[in-house]
Amino acid sequence: MAQRLQGRTALITGSTSNIGRAIAVALAAEGAHVVVSGRDDVRGAAVVDQIRLDGGRADFVRADLDGTAAASHALAAATTALLGRVDILVNNAGIYPPANTPGTDEETFDRVYGVNVKAPFFLTQALVPAMISAGSGVVINLGSWIARLAVPTAALYSSTKGAMETLTRAWAAEFGPQGVRVNAISPGVIVSPDWDATTDHPGEVMMQGTPAGRSGHPDAIAAAAVYLASDDAAFVHGTVLDVDGGRTGVAVVAV
Repeated sequence: MAQRLQGRTALITGSTSNIGRAIAVALAAEGAHVVVSGRDDVRGAAVVDQIRLDGGRADFVRADLDGTAAASHALAAATTALLGRVDILVNNAGIYPPANTPGTDEETFDRVYGVNVKAPFFLTQALVPAMISAGSGVVINLGSWIARLAVPTAALYSSTKGAMETLTRAWAAEFGPQGVRVNAISPGVIVSPDWDATTDHPGEVMMQGTPAGRSGHPDAIAAAAVYLASDDAAFVHGTVLDVDGGRTGVAVVAV
């Protein structure tokens, strides 16, 4: 079977663990040369080693995307120098402080918006012009189900993900006519593979009564990323793809 991303290059931010790691592994398995990026050199090297062991191509570029334009532009420059070009950008890196509104100080607010919104904004700003010059490219943003179905302790985080979903539509309008497709994935409750299976995950209760009836695995998000990055999604622009076990699309009735 032909690999759907053969000959393409990809940068996945926050890809040293969990969803980002699964996306990097999946894109590489489909033939893309991926850059794994994050703050942890050891975990980054482990992802690269896994991909190479499976016959894929990968490199690690360390980055601390703190929200400054300089940090995002530096990652863009380092990745472009390594790969020659970036065909696929996955804006996955993000942080989640479990704080309510009264308990959120200004420093936390600025940090979360810096990492979750400003960093991908300026990284996209840095990489999209070359995609436009090449006549093609893909940007995939990560949203969240709680951007549309609120929970009481995530006002700050959910608002940043709402911003990313809005940017997805805005960028699709801005860049789509120039050959760059922009879409987003909205994950539901996803359990890290590192979670201790002998203990209950707090997100499981949120999935009770949903069509899936359980939390998801990072590989489900990775499969969606492969689809959106590939030519199978050539006619898909400005879409937020819910991969959430039906959590946001189906009424959950308490029993």
